[in-house]
Amino acid sequence: MTYKTLDDIGDVAGTRILVREDLNVPMADGRVSDDTRLRATVATVSELADRGAIVLVLAHFGRPKGNPVPSMSLALVTAAYADVLGRPVRFVDWDGAADAVATMRLGDIAVLENTRFFAGEERNDPELVERFAALGDLYVNDAFSAAHRAHASTEGLARQLPAFAGRAMEAELGALEKALGRPEHPVAAVVGGAKVSTKLDVLKHLVGRVDHLIIGGGMANTFLAARGVKVGRSLCEHDLTGTADEIMDAADRAGCTVHLPYDVVVATEFQPDPATRTINVHEVAADEMILDIGPAAVEALGDVLKNCRTLVWNGPLGAFETPPFDAATVALARTAAALTGDGSLVSVAGGGDTVAALNQAGVGDAFTFVSTAGGAFLEWMEGRELPGVAALFR
Repeated sequence: MTYKTLDDIGDVAGTRILVREDLNVPMADGRVSDDTRLRATVATVSELADRGAIVLVLAHFGRPKGNPVPSMSLALVTAAYADVLGRPVRFVDWDGAADAVATMRLGDIAVLENTRFFAGEERNDPELVERFAALGDLYVNDAFSAAHRAHASTEGLARQLPAFAGRAMEAELGALEKALGRPEHPVAAVVGGAKVSTKLDVLKHLVGRVDHLIIGGGMANTFLAARGVKVGRSLCEHDLTGTADEIMDAADRAGCTVHLPYDVVVATEFQPDPATRTINVHEVAADEMILDIGPAAVEALGDVLKNCRTLVWNGPLGAFETPPFDAATVALARTAAALTGDGSLVSVAGGGDTVAALNQAGVGDAFTFVSTAGGAFLEWMEGRELPGVAALFR
């Protein structure tokens, strides 16, 4: 089975289309401080409006826990959204929504109030699904970032109305298929972050799917400790060294090479630009913390990527938010971007920290695909079924 896209809808002039988007943007002083997610919706919403549809945008904003919270009203986002789209956008409250929609004309766009103002949204309540569905004729899911939750506006509507994937969803699914669905081998995965415990399922899934597993961030310290390396005061989950051993054993059985750093950057204090040492991983003093991968290891990892055809990346290699501990992440990201640019590597990255790290390296636009999804991207890397995506395959 496959899913339908906007190419399969046909003539939509005058059709009311409920479009699930991600408008959950950061705010500062009452204004949208980062419109990345708004811009990601433009292709789908503009195309449908240009084709004469009445476009009704569904989205959540914050965590109101099933109650109307004025500070989480999508009315606060509507003006910025209109600026991004370059066309008028109406805001429609749930009270009188049917009457408001009835007055809309071909090509009009409206943002409906926060779906999470209803307690039934996160419960995927059938009555709420019917209430949403009564406003539209067709449903389009364009919010991969919300697809890991079986909510009324993500999974329920896809089963209530004829359902299609929007352009952003289509691009995301296509990129993920290239990365781990049917990738070209050899495949490398970079998995970083603070704790092994947050990415256990990711690591267990990947060792059977990739040829090279590059482990960075604080979680690398747990794997080093499992190998008998003394990591000093580094962030390390010593209670999970046995699990780390199990993952490395599983990788050996699957023919997956696990790459851990053999030179590291250490400091006795974690703050911007402290005194540092670049040392062999076996030379970490008791009062030192490993805060980044060293240059020799980064160079070796670059050579690994040069022999790969596919890369999937989630998480930084070091404490990239604090210089100079961003050096390894920046260097390897730039190598991956260069390989992508010359056509030798398909590179797919995702997750909030990952996007920030790639932007810091100046290569946010140089990867094959960068997903802004957080939880959904992580659950996909774990090999889990995403309800909002699965509902489109019918």
